[in-house]
Amino acid sequence: MLKWRLQESVLLVSLAIFYGYRLFVNLLHKKDRWFTLNICGNNELYFQKIHEREEKIMKKRTLGKGDLEVSAIGLGCMGMSSAHGPAPDKKEMISLIHKAIDRGVTFFDTAEVYGPFINEELVGEALAPFREEVIIATKFGIKKEDGKQVLDSKPEHIRQSVEGSLKRLNTETIDLYYQHRVDPDVPIEEVAGVIQDLMREGKIKHWGLSEPGIQTIRRAHKVEPLTAIQSEYSMMWRSPEEDLLPTLEELGIGLVPFSPLGKGFLTGTFDQHTKLHKSDTRGRLPRFEPKNLEANQVLVKLIRKTADEKNATPAQIALSWVMAQKPWIVPIPGTRNLKRLEENLGAVDVNMEPEELSDLNDALAKIEISGDRYRVGSDSAKRVGR
Repeated sequence: MLKWRLQESVLLVSLAIFYGYRLFVNLLHKKDRWFTLNICGNNELYFQKIHEREEKIMKKRTLGKGDLEVSAIGLGCMGMSSAHGPAPDKKEMISLIHKAIDRGVTFFDTAEVYGPFINEELVGEALAPFREEVIIATKFGIKKEDGKQVLDSKPEHIRQSVEGSLKRLNTETIDLYYQHRVDPDVPIEEVAGVIQDLMREGKIKHWGLSEPGIQTIRRAHKVEPLTAIQSEYSMMWRSPEEDLLPTLEELGIGLVPFSPLGKGFLTGTFDQHTKLHKSDTRGRLPRFEPKNLEANQVLVKLIRKTADEKNATPAQIALSWVMAQKPWIVPIPGTRNLKRLEENLGAVDVNMEPEELSDLNDALAKIEISGDRYRVGSDSAKRVGR
């Protein structure tokens, strides 16, 4: 028995020396290696490599007047679980999120209604090893009942939602908590009051609203300062420039545009012949009807022309255009593909001079976009701008 214990001790020491040397060599090569030390039930000790990361430099931006610093481009995670056709393999999506972190992304967006719930679980599992390095944004206020989305921002439901999100995201606090859509049955002042309580309890750090009306923003901000507003904003949807952007600039609130690539259209990969999977929600939007896909190719041609002039891709031009509008704008394009991820992140290096931006804006103003965001009279259309 003594001989066996001695051999076991020698083995454990050897393993410790070996992995310690490996870690030292990798640090010399400017790579971070993440190890976890595990002790099994039989007292066996071993090292497990859980992640490898090459150093990448990503530009940062600050949302709101607070200290919420995030990567200049975030990652919208909704499509990793739903909305854009059959859900991909969970392990592949976790790997993609890790690769995003490798490339400097620190800002990740999800919501309890995505799935529902499974997208938060995916994001929580993927980000657990890096929790102190990343910013997690999630949302409350929409629940599923009998297969339909229902607005619910009653105080008791907000509290129920935050507890569920904290558990699924495997975290003690949520960095940025949005009301997903304004609930007309609950005064926004009441919602803001609950948010204040949750902040005092340490369950959330910052809050925001998604697709609210201007007066709702002002009323909410008066009770508890908002850090960010989420809204669709892209070359294809410039309505926020009329009232939203001036209001946010006045109040010191950041903008987080979702669908900054026009739900993929601005990448130049869609035309009137494109066939979407029956479970892809874009197939139910007017913009993705064949006649509108064809009519809006004039916009894609303009983007391609600009991309050729700047040695970039259409997606990079579309994203750099959004970021060039204001320094407090942080787009969150989504993807399931590593190549697309890298392409999107490359937009931070596409510099758009003021004169170039002005010329591009003038050209965009002459293009009339065909097709509404949502079908007229639909729940999605009714919930915007309240």
